[in-house]
Amino acid sequence: YSNFGVALLAPAMARAAGADCRTLLARHVLGPLGTVGTTLGPGDPATTAVGHRRDGHTPVPGIGMGPFLAAGAVRATPGDLLTYLEALLDAHPAGPPGPGATPLRLALRDVQIPQLRHGVRHRETHTLTWFHHPGPRGPLLFHAGATFGQQAFLGFHPASGTGVAALATRRGDRCRLVETAYGLLHALATGR
Repeated sequence: YSNFGVALLAPAMARAAGADCRTLLARHVLGPLGTVGTTLGPGDPATTAVGHRRDGHTPVPGIGMGPFLAAGAVRATPGDLLTYLEALLDAHPAGPPGPGATPLRLALRDVQIPQLRHGVRHRETHTLTWFHHPGPRGPLLFHAGATFGQQAFLGFHPASGTGVAALATRRGDRCRLVETAYGLLHALATGR
């Protein structure tokens, strides 16, 4: 996965399709999934989470991400993240389609296929959009991101049908959300 690669891909897709990134995301992903609370770029200020600087008092509102819009400016509600997780679990290559299978099933399946191996003994892999770590009875897939004042984690374990969506505001760069959420995902996968 590369933020830079996604930042370059988005305008190329927009140019080829003749529509801007927000329109393409809404038409081809958010609409079919029914995730109506998700936007690309800053959303409604009344519902946007606001983090804080290290002092814990100075607010840091969400940012638009400029040319990295597609790589780091998706704003989703917790409910929409869970809907997306369910669609990913339904689409996993090892499983049959569930009752909520979406028209995006094949695309969501494709982004779960390992593309690159690295790490000690090449045990860690990456898909186009997910970190893919070995886990009990099958891989743990996850991705995390942060902007100024906010942190997000989304992960799932297809073999057990479990997932974790975690969101937090943070002070400065201190936040243990990713480690905590990953630990919870691993515990759910092992049944501990």
